[in-house]
Amino acid sequence: MAANQAVLLLSCGSFNPITNMHLRIFELARDTLKSYGKTVIGGIISPTHDMYKKKGLIASKHRVQMCQLATNTSNWIRVSSWESEQDSWQRTVKVLRHVDQDANKVYGVPVHVKFLCGADLMESFSVPDLWKTEDIEEIVGKHGLVVITRAGSNPQKFIENSSILSKFKSNIDIVEEWILNEISATKIRTALSRGESIRYLVPDTVIDYIEKNKLYC
Repeated sequence: MAANQAVLLLSCGSFNPITNMHLRIFELARDTLKSYGKTVIGGIISPTHDMYKKKGLIASKHRVQMCQLATNTSNWIRVSSWESEQDSWQRTVKVLRHVDQDANKVYGVPVHVKFLCGADLMESFSVPDLWKTEDIEEIVGKHGLVVITRAGSNPQKFIENSSILSKFKSNIDIVEEWILNEISATKIRTALSRGESIRYLVPDTVIDYIEKNKLYC
């Protein structure tokens, strides 16, 4: 892609619940891509379908609503409910295709959709039978990755050791998370189950929603 082409960042996941870190990685990615001469025109959060097999996953209607509350103050990040509204769970590549097809209508200019993820997700590409090879090739080869580093991860080495990723390494942007933040939705759910405060770990509007709807009790 050309250095000045508009980039749209897509983050897929459970968002169970959404945390400040989920939002923070968008800012980290935009800063890094800007330093490369790229323009990030928007960001999309796409909560997964209810049929995604994950322990403790609450209904998508709640997860979508919490994401919308969390992004209400953002002027560039929005929520897509398309994935959660389908008849069944959708593979990530299908979500990327949908966002790619819809992007030009929404933004009115040619847009390059890139998949925003953590280093741990990228490393899951090597887990047997978890990802289809053709999906990885389309995700990385056509769209590209923006990968956020995590403590103890070495995404550069992982890319070098992967035949697919090394083939398309020019489509992968590594974002160094130099202000370490280990907030995770799993830890948030654990704190809630213990009756502990999650203030300043997730947006206040999300905390209010969780309390009002008695979620994660």
